[in-house]
Formats: sequence, structure tokens, C-alpha cells
Amino acid sequence: MRRFTLRTGIRWKITLAIAAVGALVAVALSLVVHSAARVSMLESAREAQLANVNVIARFVEAGRKPLLGAKVNDPELPAPLREKARSGRRGTYIQESRKNVPVVWAAVPLGNGQVLSLHSEFTESANMVRDLDRALVVGSISVVVAGAALGVLIGGQISRRLRKAAAAAQRVAHGDPDVRVRDAVGGVVRDETDDLARAVDAMADALQQRLEAERRVTADIAHELRTPVTGLLTAAELLPPGRPAELVRDRAQAMRALVEDVLEVARLDSASERAELQDVALGEFVSRRVTALMPEASVRVVADEIVSTDPRRLERILGNLLANAARYGQPPVQVDIEGRVVRVRDHGPGFPEALLREGPSRFRTGSTDRAGVGHGLGLTIAEGQARVLGARLTFRNVAAPGGADREGAAAGAVAVLWLPEQAPTATGSFPVVKLAQ
Repeated sequence: MRRFTLRTGIRWKITLAIAAVGALVAVALSLVVHSAARVSMLESAREAQLANVNVIARFVEAGRKPLLGAKVNDPELPAPLREKARSGRRGTYIQESRKNVPVVWAAVPLGNGQVLSLHSEFTESANMVRDLDRALVVGSISVVVAGAALGVLIGGQISRRLRKAAAAAQRVAHGDPDVRVRDAVGGVVRDETDDLARAVDAMADALQQRLEAERRVTADIAHELRTPVTGLLTAAELLPPGRPAELVRDRAQAMRALVEDVLEVARLDSASERAELQDVALGEFVSRRVTALMPEASVRVVADEIVSTDPRRLERILGNLLANAARYGQPPVQVDIEGRVVRVRDHGPGFPEALLREGPSRFRTGSTDRAGVGHGLGLTIAEGQARVLGARLTFRNVAAPGGADREGAAAGAVAVLWLPEQAPTATGSFPVVKLAQ
């Protein structure tokens, strides 16, 4: 089962965290203030009630009637307070009424063994507590709202900086060596985002230096091999006719082709190649080149179009795609031209999954059923030449009939070359081109 994941931005996480902490603090303080205020008011009410009943007791002992609703031996007097008064002590008692309003009792013993008591509802103080509760609720909501606004402000700033850093890192990953994440982040405040940006810049510089070193080493080795391989091929031509001589010449030619391919890859990696543009009728050009390179392949021109491209590089791409189809695929091989799109299809086992997932990789030929031999440079060169033309080269497999139930089932491989509507500039930069699928 696919695990459900909820993706949220750091802005909202910070906002939620600040709002939650603010709510917890506000609730805790509100409970403390409410409890302290209620206790304080009840204690004041107890003292006032006890003072009143003491004054009334003097009047009763002097033979006068009780005042303010005080009663002698009130049957409603709570039992704990009655027992306390009969033991000769004065006291107070808080009783909850049906209206959830506290009732404050006070009782004092009289000289003849009777008990004088006075009670009243805590109405005014209860109203004050309710008003205080409402104020605390409003204050708590204000704290939460203010905390959320502060979280949005702080989180938004951090989120913007991280998005800028991510965008700059993506540009670096796409091969723009001049981008610096630290410059893209900007800002006056220095925080962990700047540390991350500096670390990414340092990593990008180190990777760039390593790639440049590898490219130089590859180019130097291939260049140094060119002379001895050429000499070896010349010497092989001088061997007497026979099967051994043919094997030597065949291996020498294969080695020379490999050296030339490595040199071409090194030039493409250095981004120093520039297209020499000409206007060509794509359908006619591809038809003639395919006929010369692979006469058995079928060509279909759906729609011809004049394109500005480099014919030599375009022929190199076609040659590598046809060679890949002939070596690893199965006939028939079909080439379709539709406007600016060229499709090369074979009917073999399809491209390896690694190639479809990651693209062509040098010196990796994939699975043994399709690419068990070779050096993996043909499609790498084709993709590099397509970049020089400002074109896009994609790869996919055609599903076999009924192959949905069979893992990896394919009825052929399709390589699609998408030529741009605008040609690359003289500096090698390419306009942004939207290609229809």
C-alpha cells in the first residue's frame, strides 16, 4: 500500500507551532488568573459575611430582632457549619446553588446555645468573575491571532529564502555553473539558510572541479591514444592477407572508433561545441540520410517543414539512433517525420529501465537482452548533439499487446527528437521552447 503523506510548508508549520504555544500559555495563564480571582473574591465575601453576622449577633444578644435576613437556628444551615457553631466557634461555608452561583454562609454561636446564621448569594462577585473570564477569553484569542500572524511573518521569510535556495540549487543541478545559492538567497539577516547556501555552493564548486578534472583526463587519454591507435591501424594494413590480419584490423578500427567517440563526448561535456546552422527541409533531409545509413528502414514523412539546424550534427544523431536500433532492436525499423519531430522505432525488447529512468549513461549498456555489448556512448553522443542543436531527445518503450499483465513487456523502443522552433544563438544559449507532445 502506498503510504499517505501530507506535505505542508515550513511557514504553516512555524505558524501552527507559535499559535499552539501561544494558546497553551494563554489557557494556562487564564486558568491561573481565574482561580486566583475567584479564591480572592470568595475570601473577601467570607470575611464580609462573618463581620456582618458578628454585628447582628450583638443586636440579637441585646434582645433585638435579627437584621439583613439573619436567622436563629436556621434549618437550612449546612450541617458542617452548624456543628462548628455549636462547638462554640465562628465560621463560614461556601455552598453551590442550583443556579451555579455560590452561596456564602456565616454562623456564630449565641450565649443560650442557639446559632445565628446569615447567608447570601455571591451574585455580584460571580458576575465579576464571568466578566473576567470573558476578558481572558478575548485576550487568549488575541494572543493566538497575534502569534499566528507573527508565525506567518517569520515563516514566510524563511520559506521565501529556502525557495530561492532550492530554485538556485536546481539551476546548478541543470548545469548552470555561474549560479550561486548564497547570492540568490540574499537578505540582510544571517541565519542557518546562509550556512546551507554556502554549503551547497561549496559542494557545487567541488563537483564542478571534479567533473572538469575528469573531462580533462578523459580527453587527454583519448587524445594520447589517437596517435598509437592510428599507427596500429596503419601497421595492420601492412599485414599479409588472412584471418588473423582481418581480426587485428577489425579490433584496431573498433578501438579508433571508441577513441573518437570518447573525444566527442569530452567536447560535448565541455559545452564548447557550437552549431553551424543551415535551413534544410527536414523530411527530405532525413529521408536521404536514412536511405544512405540504413536502406532497409522505412521512412514516412507525415508533414515536412523547413528547419534551421546543423546538418552534420543532425546526421550524427540519426546515425547513432539507427545504429542503436540495428544493434539492440529488431526489424522493421521505422522513421517518421512530422513537422519538427523525428521518431525512430524498432520492434525489439525496448530500452532498459535504467535508461528510461535516468537517461543515457556512458559506458553503461543496460540489460543483456538489449544492450549487453558496446560502450554506451552512442545514445550519450546523440543526446549531447541534441543539446547543441537546442533540441530534446526522449526515449520510451511501446507496450506489447497484452503486456500490461507482464512486467517489462515491450514491443519496441521509440527515440523521439524534438527540434526547436528557434535555432540556438551564436553563443550556444538556447531560447525557451515549448514542445507539444
